[in-house]
Amino acid sequence: MKQLFLYILCALLLMGCKTTKTGTSSAEDLTTTKVVKASYATHFDFKTLVGRLKVRYTGPSNSQNVSLSLRMEKDKVIWLSGSFLGITLAKAKITPDHVQYYESIGGTYFDGDFALLSDFLGTALNFEQLQALLLGEPIFDLRDGQYLATPEGARYRIEPKKQQALFDLFFYISAGQFTLEQQRLKQDKESRELMVVYGDYEAYEQGLLPKAISIKAREASEITEVDIEYRNVDINVDVSFPFSIPDGYEEIKL
Repeated sequence: MKQLFLYILCALLLMGCKTTKTGTSSAEDLTTTKVVKASYATHFDFKTLVGRLKVRYTGPSNSQNVSLSLRMEKDKVIWLSGSFLGITLAKAKITPDHVQYYESIGGTYFDGDFALLSDFLGTALNFEQLQALLLGEPIFDLRDGQYLATPEGARYRIEPKKQQALFDLFFYISAGQFTLEQQRLKQDKESRELMVVYGDYEAYEQGLLPKAISIKAREASEITEVDIEYRNVDINVDVSFPFSIPDGYEEIKL
Protein backbone atom coordinates (compact mmCIF):
# COMPACT_ATOMS: atom_id res chain seq x y z
CA MET A 1 0.00 0.00 0.00
CA LYS A 2 2.86 2.39 0.77
CA GLN A 3 4.40 2.29 -2.69
CA LEU A 4 1.05 2.04 -4.49
CA PHE A 5 -0.61 4.96 -2.69
CA LEU A 6 2.39 7.25 -3.08
CA TYR A 7 2.73 6.34 -6.76
CA ILE A 8 -0.95 7.10 -7.36
CA LEU A 9 -0.49 10.54 -5.81
CA CYS A 10 2.46 11.22 -8.08
CA ALA A 11 0.93 9.64 -11.18
CA LEU A 12 -2.23 11.73 -10.81
CA LEU A 13 -0.03 14.75 -11.41
CA LEU A 14 1.27 13.29 -14.65
CA MET A 15 -0.37 11.48 -17.63
CA GLY A 16 -1.71 8.08 -19.13
CA CYS A 17 -3.17 6.15 -22.13
CA LYS A 18 -6.29 4.13 -23.03
CA THR A 19 -8.86 4.01 -25.85
CA THR A 20 -11.93 6.18 -25.34
CA LYS A 21 -15.43 6.58 -26.72
CA THR A 22 -16.37 10.24 -27.14
CA GLY A 23 -18.38 10.30 -30.35
CA THR A 24 -17.56 9.87 -34.03
CA SER A 25 -18.16 13.37 -35.42
CA SER A 26 -15.51 14.51 -37.86
CA ALA A 27 -13.45 17.50 -36.81
CA GLU A 28 -14.14 20.62 -38.84
CA ASP A 29 -11.60 23.30 -39.64
CA LEU A 30 -12.54 25.54 -36.71
CA THR A 31 -10.27 28.21 -35.29
CA THR A 32 -8.22 27.34 -32.23
CA THR A 33 -10.14 29.94 -30.23
CA LYS A 34 -13.50 28.30 -31.02
CA VAL A 35 -12.26 24.78 -30.22
CA VAL A 36 -10.74 25.85 -26.91
CA LYS A 37 -13.78 27.94 -25.95
CA ALA A 38 -16.15 25.04 -26.69
CA SER A 39 -13.99 22.67 -24.64
CA TYR A 40 -13.77 24.97 -21.62
CA ALA A 41 -17.58 25.35 -21.71
CA THR A 42 -17.85 21.63 -20.83
CA HIS A 43 -15.68 21.93 -17.71
CA PHE A 44 -17.10 20.77 -14.40
CA ASP A 45 -18.01 23.71 -12.13
CA PHE A 46 -18.67 22.73 -8.51
CA LYS A 47 -18.05 23.66 -4.88
CA THR A 48 -17.50 20.20 -3.37
CA LEU A 49 -17.25 16.65 -4.71
CA VAL A 50 -17.39 13.33 -2.86
CA GLY A 51 -16.91 9.94 -4.48
CA ARG A 52 -15.17 6.59 -4.58
CA LEU A 53 -12.28 5.70 -6.86
CA LYS A 54 -11.65 2.16 -8.06
CA VAL A 55 -7.95 2.04 -8.86
CA ARG A 56 -5.90 -0.62 -10.62
CA TYR A 57 -2.12 -0.33 -10.59
CA THR A 58 0.02 -2.35 -13.00
CA GLY A 59 3.79 -2.02 -12.76
CA PRO A 60 6.84 -3.80 -14.17
CA SER A 61 6.84 -6.36 -11.34
CA ASN A 62 3.38 -6.42 -9.78
CA SER A 63 -0.26 -5.31 -9.99
CA GLN A 64 -2.83 -4.38 -7.37
CA ASN A 65 -6.42 -3.14 -6.98
CA VAL A 66 -7.49 -0.64 -4.34
CA SER A 67 -10.56 1.48 -3.54
CA LEU A 68 -10.11 5.08 -2.40
CA SER A 69 -12.45 7.69 -0.96
CA LEU A 70 -12.14 11.07 -2.67
CA ARG A 71 -13.25 14.44 -1.34
CA MET A 72 -12.62 17.78 -3.01
CA GLU A 73 -13.32 21.43 -2.37
CA LYS A 74 -12.65 23.24 -5.60
CA ASP A 75 -9.36 25.17 -5.69
CA LYS A 76 -8.77 24.44 -1.99
CA VAL A 77 -8.48 20.77 -0.95
CA ILE A 78 -8.09 17.29 -2.43
CA TRP A 79 -8.42 14.47 0.14
CA LEU A 80 -7.86 10.75 -0.45
CA SER A 81 -8.26 7.83 1.93
CA GLY A 82 -7.73 4.09 1.49
CA SER A 83 -9.20 1.69 4.05
CA PHE A 84 -9.96 -1.99 4.61
CA LEU A 85 -12.69 -3.30 6.95
CA GLY A 86 -13.03 0.17 8.44
CA ILE A 87 -9.31 0.53 9.17
CA THR A 88 -7.50 3.43 7.48
CA LEU A 89 -4.47 2.15 5.60
CA ALA A 90 -3.39 5.40 3.96
CA LYS A 91 -4.59 9.00 3.75
CA ALA A 92 -3.56 12.15 1.90
CA LYS A 93 -4.58 15.80 2.15
CA ILE A 94 -3.43 18.16 -0.59
CA THR A 95 -3.86 21.94 -0.71
CA PRO A 96 -2.29 24.53 -3.04
CA ASP A 97 0.71 24.94 -0.70
CA HIS A 98 0.83 21.72 1.31
CA VAL A 99 1.01 17.95 0.65
CA GLN A 100 0.44 15.54 3.55
CA TYR A 101 0.31 11.75 3.42
CA TYR A 102 0.66 8.75 5.75
CA GLU A 103 0.31 4.99 5.54
CA SER A 104 -0.37 2.71 8.48
CA ILE A 105 1.28 -0.59 7.52
CA GLY A 106 4.82 0.78 7.37
CA GLY A 107 4.12 3.65 9.78
CA THR A 108 5.50 6.35 7.48
CA TYR A 109 4.40 9.84 6.47
CA PHE A 110 5.22 12.74 4.14
CA ASP A 111 4.62 16.36 5.14
CA GLY A 112 5.87 18.90 2.62
CA ASP A 113 4.94 20.81 -0.50
CA PHE A 114 4.83 20.50 -4.28
CA ALA A 115 8.42 21.71 -4.59
CA LEU A 116 9.63 18.52 -2.88
CA LEU A 117 7.41 16.33 -5.06
CA SER A 118 8.57 18.20 -8.15
CA ASP A 119 12.20 17.50 -7.26
CA PHE A 120 11.34 13.84 -6.58
CA LEU A 121 9.55 13.38 -9.93
CA GLY A 122 11.83 15.61 -11.97
CA THR A 123 9.04 17.82 -13.33
CA ALA A 124 7.22 20.93 -12.08
CA LEU A 125 3.89 20.19 -10.40
CA ASN A 126 1.18 22.15 -8.62
CA PHE A 127 -2.27 21.80 -7.05
CA GLU A 128 -4.07 23.26 -10.05
CA GLN A 129 -2.59 20.62 -12.37
CA LEU A 130 -3.68 17.78 -10.08
CA GLN A 131 -7.20 19.19 -9.83
CA ALA A 132 -7.42 19.65 -13.60
CA LEU A 133 -6.20 16.11 -14.21
CA LEU A 134 -8.91 14.64 -11.97
CA LEU A 135 -11.63 16.70 -13.68
CA GLY A 136 -10.67 16.03 -17.31
CA GLU A 137 -9.19 19.47 -17.92
CA PRO A 138 -5.86 20.50 -19.53
CA ILE A 139 -2.98 20.87 -17.09
CA PHE A 140 -1.96 24.08 -18.90
CA ASP A 141 -4.24 26.98 -19.84
CA LEU A 142 -4.99 26.65 -23.57
CA ARG A 143 -6.61 30.09 -23.72
CA ASP A 144 -3.44 32.15 -23.64
CA GLY A 145 -2.95 32.23 -27.43
CA GLN A 146 0.15 30.04 -27.40
CA TYR A 147 -1.55 26.92 -28.84
CA LEU A 148 -2.72 25.72 -32.25
CA ALA A 149 -5.64 23.32 -32.97
CA THR A 150 -5.50 20.96 -35.96
CA PRO A 151 -8.37 18.69 -37.12
CA GLU A 152 -7.38 15.02 -36.83
CA GLY A 153 -10.12 12.52 -37.67
CA ALA A 154 -12.83 12.72 -35.00
CA ARG A 155 -10.85 15.02 -32.75
CA TYR A 156 -8.62 18.09 -32.58
CA ARG A 157 -4.94 17.93 -31.73
CA ILE A 158 -3.82 20.97 -29.77
CA GLU A 159 -0.15 21.69 -29.27
CA PRO A 160 2.02 24.69 -28.45
CA LYS A 161 2.95 26.89 -31.39
CA LYS A 162 6.49 26.37 -30.11
CA GLN A 163 7.13 23.15 -28.21
CA GLN A 164 8.97 23.08 -24.91
CA ALA A 165 12.74 22.61 -24.97
CA LEU A 166 12.62 19.59 -22.63
CA PHE A 167 9.46 17.83 -23.86
CA ASP A 168 6.70 17.80 -26.48
CA LEU A 169 3.17 18.43 -25.22
CA PHE A 170 -0.12 17.46 -26.92
CA PHE A 171 -3.82 17.69 -26.03
CA TYR A 172 -6.62 15.89 -27.90
CA ILE A 173 -10.21 17.20 -27.79
CA SER A 174 -13.18 15.31 -29.24
CA ALA A 175 -15.04 16.82 -32.19
CA GLY A 176 -18.37 15.64 -30.72
CA GLN A 177 -18.60 16.85 -27.13
CA PHE A 178 -15.41 18.95 -27.16
CA THR A 179 -14.28 17.06 -24.08
CA LEU A 180 -10.63 16.36 -23.41
CA GLU A 181 -9.69 12.87 -24.62
CA GLN A 182 -5.98 12.82 -23.91
CA GLN A 183 -3.03 14.73 -22.48
CA ARG A 184 0.39 13.59 -23.64
CA LEU A 185 3.97 14.46 -22.84
CA LYS A 186 6.96 12.99 -24.71
CA GLN A 187 10.70 13.08 -24.18
CA ASP A 188 12.00 11.19 -27.19
CA LYS A 189 15.68 11.54 -26.36
CA GLU A 190 15.13 10.00 -22.92
CA SER A 191 12.65 7.38 -24.28
CA ARG A 192 9.99 8.65 -21.89
CA GLU A 193 6.29 9.13 -22.48
CA LEU A 194 3.55 10.15 -20.07
CA MET A 195 -0.11 10.17 -21.02
CA VAL A 196 -3.56 10.56 -19.51
CA VAL A 197 -6.57 9.38 -21.48
CA TYR A 198 -10.16 9.94 -20.37
CA GLY A 199 -13.06 7.54 -20.95
CA ASP A 200 -16.72 8.49 -21.41
CA TYR A 201 -17.96 11.58 -19.58
CA GLU A 202 -20.95 11.73 -17.21
CA ALA A 203 -23.26 14.73 -17.63
CA TYR A 204 -24.18 16.67 -14.50
CA GLU A 205 -25.89 20.02 -14.00
CA GLN A 206 -22.43 21.38 -13.20
CA GLY A 207 -20.86 20.13 -16.46
CA LEU A 208 -19.13 16.96 -17.66
CA LEU A 209 -16.99 14.70 -15.46
CA PRO A 210 -14.90 11.80 -16.82
CA LYS A 211 -16.04 8.35 -15.72
CA ALA A 212 -12.55 6.92 -16.03
CA ILE A 213 -8.94 8.10 -16.17
CA SER A 214 -6.09 5.95 -17.44
CA ILE A 215 -2.52 6.96 -16.71
CA LYS A 216 0.42 5.37 -18.50
CA ALA A 217 4.09 6.07 -17.93
CA ARG A 218 6.78 4.58 -20.17
CA GLU A 219 10.50 4.81 -19.63
CA ALA A 220 12.58 2.77 -22.10
CA SER A 221 10.97 -0.69 -22.02
CA GLU A 222 9.29 -0.33 -18.60
CA ILE A 223 5.58 0.58 -18.51
CA THR A 224 3.51 1.51 -15.47
CA GLU A 225 -0.27 2.03 -15.64
CA VAL A 226 -2.85 3.37 -13.21
CA ASP A 227 -6.53 3.00 -14.21
CA ILE A 228 -9.02 5.04 -12.19
CA GLU A 229 -12.81 4.73 -12.25
CA TYR A 230 -15.19 7.20 -10.58
CA ARG A 231 -18.04 5.68 -8.54
CA ASN A 232 -20.87 7.05 -6.35
CA VAL A 233 -20.22 10.72 -7.02
CA ASP A 234 -22.08 13.39 -4.99
CA ILE A 235 -21.84 17.07 -5.83
CA ASN A 236 -22.03 20.17 -3.60
CA VAL A 237 -22.64 18.29 -0.36
CA ASP A 238 -21.28 19.17 3.07
CA VAL A 239 -17.82 17.68 3.42
CA SER A 240 -14.94 17.61 5.91
CA PHE A 241 -11.26 16.74 5.48
CA PRO A 242 -10.05 15.06 8.69
CA PHE A 243 -6.30 14.54 8.76
CA SER A 244 -3.66 14.11 11.43
CA ILE A 245 -0.40 12.20 11.26
CA PRO A 246 -0.34 9.50 13.98
CA ASP A 247 2.36 9.73 16.63
CA GLY A 248 5.47 7.61 16.16
CA TYR A 249 5.38 7.49 12.34
CA GLU A 250 8.65 7.85 10.40
CA GLU A 251 9.00 10.70 7.90
CA ILE A 252 9.56 9.80 4.23
CA LYS A 253 12.60 11.63 2.89
CA LEU A 254 12.30 12.28 -0.86
